[in-house]
Amino acid sequence: MLVSGVEISEPADMWLKVIIVVLLLAVIGSLASGFYFLIKDRSGSPRLVWSLTTRVTLSAIILALIVYGHMSGQLEVSAPWLYR
Repeated sequence: MLVSGVEISEPADMWLKVIIVVLLLAVIGSLASGFYFLIKDRSGSPRLVWSLTTRVTLSAIILALIVYGHMSGQLEVSAPWLYR
């Protein structure tokens, strides 16, 4: 949507971006918990593996959402060096 010469995202576009940011924060939280488990747990504890599995799964979901957003037109590249 174009308002006064400024591009404003539609609400559906914003929800996709919000979901991606929330998932990125969850990946950072999983990374922090994995570091904690690495330092504090005894060997043989499965919590570090679960943390890695969670991080990989969340990253795959984020990648799928970015591909979906790009293919559906909800996310677009707006790097300034592309349009010179």
